[in-house]
Amino acid sequence: MNRGVTGPLIDLLRADLAAANFSVTALTGLWGIEADAALHRNQRVPALRALARLRATLTVPEPNVVFAQLFVLGLPVDRAELAAALPSLGLDGAETLGLITAHHAHAGTAESPTVDTGAAQVAPLVALRPHSFVDAHGAGSWWITSDLGELALGHPLGEGHVLGVGGASLTLSALMIPTPVERALDLGTGCGIQALHASRHAARVVATDISERALELAALNARLNGVENIEFRLGSLFEPVAGERFDHIISNPPFVITPRVEGVPSYEYRDGGLVGDALVEAVVRGAAEHLTAGGVAQLLGNWEYHDDDAFDRLTGWLERPTGGEAPLDVWIIEREVQAPTGYAETWIRDGGTRPDTPDFDRLYGAWLDDFEARGVLQVGFGYMLLRRPTDGRRRAAAPARPRLLRLERLPEALGHNPAGIGHHLAECLAAHDWQAGLDDDALSRSTLTVASDVTEERHFWPGQEDPTLLTLHQGGGFGRSVSLDTAQAALIGACDGELAVGAIIDAIAQLLDADAAALRAELLPRVRALLDDGFLEPPAAGSGA
Repeated sequence: MNRGVTGPLIDLLRADLAAANFSVTALTGLWGIEADAALHRNQRVPALRALARLRATLTVPEPNVVFAQLFVLGLPVDRAELAAALPSLGLDGAETLGLITAHHAHAGTAESPTVDTGAAQVAPLVALRPHSFVDAHGAGSWWITSDLGELALGHPLGEGHVLGVGGASLTLSALMIPTPVERALDLGTGCGIQALHASRHAARVVATDISERALELAALNARLNGVENIEFRLGSLFEPVAGERFDHIISNPPFVITPRVEGVPSYEYRDGGLVGDALVEAVVRGAAEHLTAGGVAQLLGNWEYHDDDAFDRLTGWLERPTGGEAPLDVWIIEREVQAPTGYAETWIRDGGTRPDTPDFDRLYGAWLDDFEARGVLQVGFGYMLLRRPTDGRRRAAAPARPRLLRLERLPEALGHNPAGIGHHLAECLAAHDWQAGLDDDALSRSTLTVASDVTEERHFWPGQEDPTLLTLHQGGGFGRSVSLDTAQAALIGACDGELAVGAIIDAIAQLLDADAAALRAELLPRVRALLDDGFLEPPAAGSGA
C-alpha cells in the first residue's frame, strides 16, 4: 500500500465514518441486542432480518445501514447507495484503498444460460467494524479493518488471513498494564489492535509482523483512527528489533499448536510454524534480551502437558538468562486446560472447516496423531507476565529483592469483570515489590488499608454468635476469594491506615490469650499474600508510614 497515495484517502474515509456516526451503539440500534449476540456466535440471520425490516421503511438507506450490510455482514450493496454513504471518499477512493470490488450479480435457471446482469453492486474486500472499549485512560472507540471472515467468504479462511478483534485480542488488551512508558513493542501485531491500545500509554510503539498484509491493514487502522506514534516493521519475532530494548512488550503470538504435516493449513495469524509450543518458548526467551531494566512483557500462550507439570517446563524457559543477566520475574496464570480432542475441535473449527465435512475428520485425525506421537496429554492456555529486574544483573550474594516467581491456576480469571485488570496487575506488582523489600519487623511497623472493592462474607450456625465461616471477596481484579480464621479476620478488619500491623496483632493476641510472637509469625506471611493479591494496600507514597 502506497501510504503517500492512500493516507489522504484514509482521512476521507475517517470523515465519512465519523459523519455517519458508525459506532457499536449505532449498530446495536439498527438490529438490537439479540442480533448483536448472534453475530458474536457467527450467525447473521437475525441482523439481516432486522436490516430488511428497516430498509422497508426507508426510501434511501442511511449510511450506517449500508456500512453494516457491506462491512459487518459481508454482503454486496448497490453502488449508488455506497456512493451516497461515502460522499468524501467516493467509490474510486474505496477501490484504491482495497475496501471494495465490483460485484457481478447473476440470474438464470437450470434450463437457461446464466446471464451477467452487470456490476450494479459492490462487494467488500475487507471487514470494517467499530470497536469500543474502556481502559485506564477512559472510554474510547476505533474503526478496525481486517480480512473477511468465514461467514462472508463462504469457505474456510486463507492461510494469510488477517484476523480482526477476537476474544484473545480483548483478553490481552484488558490485561495490558497502562503505566506510561517511553517505548513499547507489539510483537505480531496482526490488525494492529494491541499497538493501538499501547499507543495510549507509550510515547512510541513499534509493531512487527511476518505478514505484509497484516502490516498494511494495521497501518491503515492507525491512520484511520488518527494514531501517529506507531512504527510498523516486517519480520519474524524479534528480528525487526534486534539490539533494541523496550519498556513494555505486548504479544498475542501465533501460539496455536498445529501439526506440521502436509495438508494441514498453517494460518499466519495463529500458527507460528514451529513444533508444539516452541513459538511461545521463543517469545519468552527472547523477551529477556529486549526489555529495559524494570520493563514488562505481557503475552498470551498455549503450553503442552507431557508427563510432567507444564509449569516446570515454563519456568525452565526462563532459568537460562543470557549475558549474565538475572532471570526474569515471572507471573503466569493458567486459565484453562483442554484435552487433545477438545483442543483440535476448537482450532479446526476456528479455521472455518465445518464438523460435517470430510476435511474436518481428516484434520481431526492429523491433530490427534501429532499429540499422540509427541506424548501431549493436555494443552494449557493462559497469561504470562515477565519483568526484567530493575538492576538488570541482580547479584546472588546481595539480591536487591527476592525474585517474583508466581505460578497459579485461575479457571475463572477475567471471567467476571475484565475492565481495569491491567491497572490491578500494576498495583499488585507494586504492592509485592513494597512488601518484598521489608523484613518482618519493618512490615509490622507499617500501616495498611483494605482495598475498596473487598467485602467480607460471614456464615453462622443458627443460634450461634460466632461465625463458622469467614470469606473475603474481591470485587475487581481477578475476583479472588480467601477463607479467613478469626485472627486473620480481626487483623484485616482493623487495617484502617492508622494502626500499625504489629500493634493490631499484639492486641489480637491479648484478646485470644495467644502468644504474640507466634501469632505474628503466623499472620505476617498471610498479610504479604493479601498484599500480593490486592486485598490489602500499602501506605501511599510519601505518607511516611
